[in-house]
Amino acid sequence: MIATRWKTPLLLGVITSPLFLAACSQTTSHSLSVASLTDAARSRPYRHTLKDKECLQRAMFFESNRSSRDGMIAVGTVVMNRLRSGKHGNTICQVVGERGQFAPGVMTRQMNSKAMPDVEEAAEAVLRGERKTKLKNTMFFHTAGLRFPYKNMHYTMVAGGNAFYEKRGRNWKPLPDEPTVAVAQSTPRGSARAAPVTLVASAAPVAKAKFAKATYVTAVASQPAKTTLEKATLVAMQEPMQEPDAARFGGTAGSQPVTSFPAAPAEPTMSFESTPENTDAIGAMIAGQSRPLEVY
Repeated sequence: MIATRWKTPLLLGVITSPLFLAACSQTTSHSLSVASLTDAARSRPYRHTLKDKECLQRAMFFESNRSSRDGMIAVGTVVMNRLRSGKHGNTICQVVGERGQFAPGVMTRQMNSKAMPDVEEAAEAVLRGERKTKLKNTMFFHTAGLRFPYKNMHYTMVAGGNAFYEKRGRNWKPLPDEPTVAVAQSTPRGSARAAPVTLVASAAPVAKAKFAKATYVTAVASQPAKTTLEKATLVAMQEPMQEPDAARFGGTAGSQPVTSFPAAPAEPTMSFESTPENTDAIGAMIAGQSRPLEVY
C-alpha cells in the first residue's frame, strides 16, 4: 500500500513534465534574482516581413507577462536565438510555430488586450536589434517557480514571469556570434583628426640638419694653406750652396765647407774640397770673368 501511494504521483510527474520543458520550460530553484532590466545589447536589424513581426508579437503576447517590457524582450531574444541556431526553423514564424515549443494556440488565438501597443513596440525593438546580453546563448524558458531535477539546466535570467536557461550537455557549444550594429564607426573618425598634429610636429628637425652641414663645409676651407707651406719648403731646400776655396785665389786657407744654414749642424751637408786636379779649370774660368760672384 505504501509503495502504491508514492508511485502514483511519481508516474504522473514523469508524464506531465515534458509539457513544461519545451521553449517555455524549467525552474528557478537556484539563487537567481529577477533581472535588472538594463542589460540590453544591440544587434544588426533583422530584415523581416509583416508576418514575421506578427509571429514575434504572438510569442511575446502569450508567453510573457505583458506588463513587463523586459520579459517580452527576453522572449523575443529567445526566438531570435533559435532562429540563429538553425535548428528550429528558417523564419520567425517557423520558430514560433514549431510544434510543442510555445504556448498552445500561439499562432491562432486572438490577441485582444490594452497592452497591444506595448507588445508591438517590444517586437519592433527586437527586430531592430535589441537583445538581452544575459541571454546570448539561451534558447529555453519556463514559468518561474517550477522545479525540475535536470542537471544540465544552466539558468541565466528571470523576467516577465519566466525563468530562462541553457541546456548544457556534453556536446554543448555556444551559438555563433550575431552580427552587431557598427556603432564604433565614430571612433576611427576621432583618431583621424589627431593625425595632422603629429605631422606638423615632425617638421621641426629639418632645419637643424641643414645648419650642421653648413658648419662642416666651412671647415674644409683651411686646407689650401697646407699646399702653400709645402711649396715654400721645396724652394728653401734649393738654397744651400758651396763656396769656392779662398786659398786658391790668394785668401786665407780654409778647409771647412761653407753652408747657408749654420743653425742646423746635425744634418749632413755637401762640401767642395779644392785640389789642384779639380780646381784648375774652375779657377781659370772664374779669373777670366770681370763680374763679381753671385750667391743663389
